[in-house]
Amino acid sequence: MDPKIIWLFIFVALYWSYCIFWGIKGALSARTASDYFIAGRTISLWVFVLAATATSFSGWTFMGHPGLIYRDGFQYAYASFYAITIPFTGVMFLKRQWMLGKRFGFITPGEMFATYFHSDTIRLLVVLVALIFSIPYLGVQLRASGLLFNVLTDGMLDIEAGMWLLSIVVIIYVTSGGLRAVAYVDTMQAILLAIGIIAIGIIAFHYIGSWQQLNDGIAALAQMDTNKTPDGYSHYVAIPGVIQFVSDGTKASGGIWTGVMILTYMFGLMGIQSAPAFSMWAFANTNPRPFAPQQVWASSFAIGLILFVFTAIQGIGAHFLGADLQFLAQYPDLANNIMAASLGGSDLMALEGKQDMLVPQLINLMGETAPWLVGLLSVCALAAMQSTGAAYMSTAGGMLTRDLLKRYVIPNATHAQQKLLGRIGIIFIVLAALGVASSASNALVLLGGLAVAYGLQMWPALIGICWWPFLTRAGVRTGLIVGLIAVTMTDSTNVYIFQLFGITPEQAPWGRWPWTIHSAGWGIIFNLITAVLISAVTQNKEGLAHRMIYHKFLREHASLPESKRALIPIAWIITLIWFFFGIGPGAVIGNTIFGSPHDPSTWIFNMPSIWAWQLLWWALGVFMMWFLAYKMEMSTVPTKEVIALHEDIGDIHLDFNRPS
Repeated sequence: MDPKIIWLFIFVALYWSYCIFWGIKGALSARTASDYFIAGRTISLWVFVLAATATSFSGWTFMGHPGLIYRDGFQYAYASFYAITIPFTGVMFLKRQWMLGKRFGFITPGEMFATYFHSDTIRLLVVLVALIFSIPYLGVQLRASGLLFNVLTDGMLDIEAGMWLLSIVVIIYVTSGGLRAVAYVDTMQAILLAIGIIAIGIIAFHYIGSWQQLNDGIAALAQMDTNKTPDGYSHYVAIPGVIQFVSDGTKASGGIWTGVMILTYMFGLMGIQSAPAFSMWAFANTNPRPFAPQQVWASSFAIGLILFVFTAIQGIGAHFLGADLQFLAQYPDLANNIMAASLGGSDLMALEGKQDMLVPQLINLMGETAPWLVGLLSVCALAAMQSTGAAYMSTAGGMLTRDLLKRYVIPNATHAQQKLLGRIGIIFIVLAALGVASSASNALVLLGGLAVAYGLQMWPALIGICWWPFLTRAGVRTGLIVGLIAVTMTDSTNVYIFQLFGITPEQAPWGRWPWTIHSAGWGIIFNLITAVLISAVTQNKEGLAHRMIYHKFLREHASLPESKRALIPIAWIITLIWFFFGIGPGAVIGNTIFGSPHDPSTWIFNMPSIWAWQLLWWALGVFMMWFLAYKMEMSTVPTKEVIALHEDIGDIHLDFNRPS
């Protein structure tokens, strides 16, 4: 047997042993429903820092992100800013959700929103968002793991068989130990994710040869590129303007990643930490102390640095390693043709939708010289793909149990019954995800992208409960429904909606991402406008008095000290400037400010201007996150102790027909 396959199975066996150990340990610790679903609110600082980081940055970061940089160049590399925008949502909401969960005994976000808004409809909508987020998103991770092992075992393990086999251990440890097991396994997965991306980046750079060789390759790639932006630049080294008013954003000239598209796509990825699963992560902590280091240092700084350097080298560098046959033929002196054998002479650029094969091929480069490293990096990739999936399995299972079964079917369910129902819910979610991954494999990435756009639609509800009592039950409920519809109608799924009315894709008035605005952007625009307008006409004294119970508590425990209130306008200015120039319309300046995209002799920092611009705004983004999380105290421990009124809201009868 090939040595790399032997090493692969050795490292997988070690990894699985670690997972099952924590599954057993978590099962022994889970005496109550709170223990099982939110780890008894006892997750410690470093466990949360690593676990939340692993959950935020999934196998897509490891497997898919480099492939899209390979395909779309540095204009897509702006997506690496999700290292900052994902935890930005956490800065906005996690601390305040933790305080509400601690004070009022919430275990699921459905309980929190239903109690705050006096609405079971919102509870059901939250569960719906959790399911339509979790199932396709989990399906993406599971299928990617099957693909990875299919490539690395040289076809010995079929994609479908690998996908199902690799899911078994995840089911075992998640159903056994609940969120506690997920958290402790995620700590290792976060470390493996970071090690893997760095190592593969170093491998790619080693075979490229030198920084000068990389720069020369990028310049040559830009020269030969026929896909030009409206300004005449290669799509690999420039974004195609601020916005393009086309009915189908995927047909934009010079690539889809306009400034507005980048901004709204980043909005979509902010949906990862506004999705219901992260509310349960917030509730699971002993205190908010881990939030700031996770958001600023683990995510924004460490993951950001890894993505903007090592992932960028993987993606753009593959053109110079034999994956791009056109480049190889035109510039043989600038290419090190080491990937041709593993690709079987195929051009990765021509394999439409198959750019996620890039990372397995880079791992395979070490098969002859260091087969043990192939095994280790394979487990790094597997850990990255399972980290997010495990968290969403556990939290969605908890919501099914608490917000549906306990609320409507078995209201007096014991702790043992709740844990059993939670385990059944997890198995149901995994089977549904595997079913989707098997039957809709071609649309799986599209569904995964749709999932995060749906997650973002929780923002108005979170704004209402954490910051702005003006938003009413009717406003938030209607806005959420409208937002979900707007996302659906501006993403790839609109094709099926149009077909119901006999409209073919050619006759459709718009396609995917009209005006180069991501579906998440369309959704949140309609969502917020609807929520504000409906709230304005549905205000009443009783409802406001009820909502103010929670906001008075937050103001007493989370308000900024008087000595720092002068910093509030500065915080707004810093944030708006960063969003505009770092990941918004102003990013177009980065195409040329540090040199001509096609002339390496003008590159001030010895790299393309767009790459230098991204690194500059990454550093400024880390500063912004530090300022908000620490200086503005949005993620620090409240100075006034939070006293719990009761441990479990589920044990208290809620009557939504009268204000509390």
